[in-house]
Amino acid sequence: MFARFPVTSLLSFVLAARANPTVQLGHTNLTGATFGNVEFYGGIPYAEAPIGSLRFKYPVLLSKLNSTALNASQFGPACLQPPVGSEEPQTSEDCLSINIFRPASVAPSAALPVMAFIHGGGFIFGSSASYNATSLVKQSISRGTPVIYVSFNYRLGPLGFAQGREAADSNALNLGLRDQLTALQWIQDNIAIFGGEKSKVTLFGESAGSAAVSALFLNSNLAKFVRAAIFESGFAGLTFLFGPLTRQLDWDNFVHAIPECANSTDSSIKCLQRLDNSTALQQAIITSWAESKEGYPWVPVLDGPNGLLPDLPSVLLEKGKFARLPFIAGSNLDEGTYFVDPLINSTAEVKSRLLANYSSSAVPETALEVAVDRLLGLYPDIPALGSPYNTGNQTFGFSSQFKRLSSIMGDLMVTSQRREWTQAASKFGVKTFGYLFADAGAPPIALPTIGPISPAAALGVTHTSELIYIYNLTAAFQRPASAMALSIQMVDYWISFATSLDPNDGLGSVRPAWSKYTCSDKMVLELNSENLSLIQDNYREQQINFIISNAAIFRQ
Repeated sequence: MFARFPVTSLLSFVLAARANPTVQLGHTNLTGATFGNVEFYGGIPYAEAPIGSLRFKYPVLLSKLNSTALNASQFGPACLQPPVGSEEPQTSEDCLSINIFRPASVAPSAALPVMAFIHGGGFIFGSSASYNATSLVKQSISRGTPVIYVSFNYRLGPLGFAQGREAADSNALNLGLRDQLTALQWIQDNIAIFGGEKSKVTLFGESAGSAAVSALFLNSNLAKFVRAAIFESGFAGLTFLFGPLTRQLDWDNFVHAIPECANSTDSSIKCLQRLDNSTALQQAIITSWAESKEGYPWVPVLDGPNGLLPDLPSVLLEKGKFARLPFIAGSNLDEGTYFVDPLINSTAEVKSRLLANYSSSAVPETALEVAVDRLLGLYPDIPALGSPYNTGNQTFGFSSQFKRLSSIMGDLMVTSQRREWTQAASKFGVKTFGYLFADAGAPPIALPTIGPISPAAALGVTHTSELIYIYNLTAAFQRPASAMALSIQMVDYWISFATSLDPNDGLGSVRPAWSKYTCSDKMVLELNSENLSLIQDNYREQQINFIISNAAIFRQ
């Protein structure tokens, strides 16, 4: 299976209020914080605490808060998750909260466009608190197109993405996705109070957050909540889509790690709902994650005709069964280096990893082996062809198989799906824009936990690298002035799209026109500070076409 990578808090920040703005939300007075010309209101509950009898249940939207005053000057706690190294973020089961960054002193009548962000982290890590949107909102103000930025937490791990037969029978699948829909409903109900326009919401996310946005495109009536989307390095098949039974063992390990439920004669979910011990749940999450053969075992699953993911994305895309909303979709140059153990050292091991990722009762064993053998033939063990790309025969002290498998996994998990989504949308007349983020030396936000790997060299332009550009952290990462300029251009593209459904509004920074992706003009924008320009979307065409043509085998 693919390697485990944590999401660090390099984007996070401590809010220190310089003023105390207030907003009246129903009968509750929210007290926020001000940062120059941006106000922040955080940790606002949007759903009932999913504890006790509400554990493993659909989220319950909060129509009103239970107090007359709320200190909203800080983010709320993260949802339960394993610690990352020495980092132990404040966590709680009562974690379903929402945050708002807005231009200061905005009137309720302002009707500003809204950018709603879903954080990543493999559906087991992460928190909205890791993303400071102050700079993004300030840039929207300075360019004359102010926006409101919203982020929120959703249940993670087995509490948000339960696996197995009992979860399926109890209607407890994909609860984290349902949390996200509930947060979007809260935005519809309440964003006008903060000066936002509910009909002008753009949903965007990165990694698992982007995969969630993609999943919500498929069967959730998303058009009721948003009018556009931005996918950053993640699509619904990112985490190998299977039915709920494939990861039954992970669920069993989770339950068995809780003494009160390990030998219960009652159903495990009923026992877990009776449990009054979040510490035991937290430890069981850590234990079961450590025992799993996968880095990310708690992920969305195919949940049937009436579910959120009724079929493989490739099947639904082919039939046109997806939200016909405009979107930007992109990937990074070296996505795969993030997910591959750099110590891998043989073709046999590469093949074994690939077979393990896609092996299940849903995939015929013979067909899978034939497809993997063909895949290996399309990605030969030639370092100059591997990822990180454009690094010649360098292997960074590892076996050449690291670059080979990195190329394969990047295309399987992200790049092929980005191409598949943009091509499918174009076929049905949906306005879509594609990008390839390729700014050399951009550091990842999250670093590997295994192997003596050098982020600047062996990781290349890897997964998460674009985040420091969207959140204006290029200076913090000591990137050159050219990267800082690209950061401003990228944010202008994003804001322009969110406010006008076109990244080319002509406001803000000078930047090339970004043409639509069409069936007859398959172009993507290469986001590179040395060459910001449109390129043909035909790189590794034979390899990616093979993956797309075998989407059912590769769970896309």
